[in-house]
Amino acid sequence: MIKIENLSKTFTLHNQGGAVIPVMEGANLTVGAGECVALVGASGAGKSTLMRMIYGNYLTAGGSILVGDLDVARAQPREIIRLRRETLGYVSQFLRVVPRVPTLDVVAEPLRALGMDESRARDRAAAMLARLNIPEPLWELSPTTFSGGEQQRVNIARGFVRDYPALLLDEPTASLDTANRAVVLGLIETAKARGAAIVGIFHDESARAQVCDREIDVTGFAPGRAA
Repeated sequence: MIKIENLSKTFTLHNQGGAVIPVMEGANLTVGAGECVALVGASGAGKSTLMRMIYGNYLTAGGSILVGDLDVARAQPREIIRLRRETLGYVSQFLRVVPRVPTLDVVAEPLRALGMDESRARDRAAAMLARLNIPEPLWELSPTTFSGGEQQRVNIARGFVRDYPALLLDEPTASLDTANRAVVLGLIETAKARGAAIVGIFHDESARAQVCDREIDVTGFAPGRAA
């Protein structure tokens, strides 16, 4: 479902004379349906960079990133938008939403983007928010006013409200208490069982051990170290 071949990435420092910094080369990774792969490595090793390239937020310097049949490294913006709408979900660490939009609509939006009617989409969003223990009185409020843990659960609800064939998870259990952590791990296991291909960053070692099938140390993708 996700196949990365000979991927490389550089950053250009425009405020330092256009210096080009190589940060990744020769990266190869395959994630099959129903598999969860954890990206590991020290801070700054490139875990988040790799995730952002898969999602199409960062341009690549070379190589390919196949998500289904689409090569994200060469895709047009409209193709990436369609990929995100139909195929590839992303649970980030930080909530980014339009202010004043109710939480229920924030979570329902991925379903409405697929053409689901508003009532049904809101019902499914409500069920997911309840599962993640977001109190019902908060559903019609903007999540921008919520605590960090509540905002993270809104992100998770939005990412899992529909059955994406592929998922990117950036620290999905950070800032969560024991009960909500268990709910999130259950959601990941359910997604795997239905065949989702998942790439995640999990600093929580016990969570990683519970839901991840393999670990990939991205330090091996550093320039001069790739096999």
